[in-house]
Amino acid sequence: MSSKQMSFLEKLRTVLPSELIVQDELVLSENSRDFGQLAVEPLRPIAVLFPTEVHEVQQVMQLATEFSVPVISRGAGTGVSGGVHVIDRAIILNLSKMNRIIEIRPDDEIAVVEPGVINQELNIAAAEYGLMYAPDPASYKMSTLGGNIATNAGGLRCAKYGVTRESVLSLDVVLADGRLIRVGKNTFKGVAGYDLTALFTGSEGTLGIVVRAVLRLRYLPVDERDLSLLFPTLEDAVHGVQIIAKARIQPAILELIDHATMQVLDGQYSTSLADEGGAMLLIRLDGYGAMREEEVIRDSFANHNVVMSVEGSGEATQLIEMRRTSRGDTKDDAYRTGEDVAIPKSKMVEYVRRLQNVAKEERVQMRLISHVGDGNLHPTFSVEPNDGSDPLDRLNRVVETSVRLALEMGGTITGEHGVGLIKKDWLPWEQSAEVLQIQKDIKSLLDPSGILNPGKAI
Repeated sequence: MSSKQMSFLEKLRTVLPSELIVQDELVLSENSRDFGQLAVEPLRPIAVLFPTEVHEVQQVMQLATEFSVPVISRGAGTGVSGGVHVIDRAIILNLSKMNRIIEIRPDDEIAVVEPGVINQELNIAAAEYGLMYAPDPASYKMSTLGGNIATNAGGLRCAKYGVTRESVLSLDVVLADGRLIRVGKNTFKGVAGYDLTALFTGSEGTLGIVVRAVLRLRYLPVDERDLSLLFPTLEDAVHGVQIIAKARIQPAILELIDHATMQVLDGQYSTSLADEGGAMLLIRLDGYGAMREEEVIRDSFANHNVVMSVEGSGEATQLIEMRRTSRGDTKDDAYRTGEDVAIPKSKMVEYVRRLQNVAKEERVQMRLISHVGDGNLHPTFSVEPNDGSDPLDRLNRVVETSVRLALEMGGTITGEHGVGLIKKDWLPWEQSAEVLQIQKDIKSLLDPSGILNPGKAI
């Protein structure tokens, strides 16, 4: 540890309670990374801080600016883009203990929360008022709302309710120099000034530290209808998405699972999905019109080669929960990696067909799950370590091609996981030099010393 870092810690101990400053090796290790798999091992942070009050965050940032010490803010670390991967000797600001639901105003349909509140906990609290917080990333049972905001997290219900940004009305943000600002509004509508709330949402902790959020709540559906559709092939299932769209039905959840993933789920849950079809769509309809929408979907596929779940059987509901909690295997490693592209829905059939051909040519195994309701695809690619020559080169070529194909079709390199560290080198593929420079200029304005999560996002 450098003398500057030691001086920083000494000064920090004069303003923070000692129990909030942790240097235990296990805690340092646990807070050095997220779920993203990187070839470079993270460095140990200098310390992990667990503030409980806004003024403590301000004091940390004032000193960090004074001593030019990098700061990475984080919650549960459930991200998969390397967004909190420690690449320099930095302080970790873990906001998980700032976990109060400050208030729920049911008549206004909003909640005011601290960043450490778990997504599921807000939904449990809101349900008492007949309300829900719509964004539901797969990690909703453990991910914090501050982390969801930092990454602009998505989820299964995005098809109808949008990503996190659509539910964030106002933010309290501590800037790099310790100033506390409030951006946004307490109303659903409001166009005063630039939309700085949207700017901070998804900024991955590089522009400021969110310490309070005003979130929009939605009505808890009075009715939900779940159904599954099994198709002969993956392309048939993707085409099925277009059939639903042409029927002008907007599901709350619309998920696709391919045959290879169905096989993995069969192994995990002792089901027999893979014996019954080549790919599957999972659909949740909600609201007063759910029953009628289910009828329309069943009628739309009545003359197609599709096996639909029995109405009211509960089978589709179980399948949705299986999908929610599993991408089909364990974490990625050197020989297996998942992607997170999004493309226009009209291009999905072509994208899937071309990607399957590329994977076959390179002898790389491919599985695909997707939030197809909003065009967000998660292909997973893998090779066996001893499978022929240069297995990692083949794997990397397919992964790169999957991203370039998405861009070619008018898509994006990341639909919901964020850029972090893993996708930073790909950002120039999507954004022009001018756009990248504008973002760097904004970063320099708000964080002139470059201490907030340096090296990430842009």
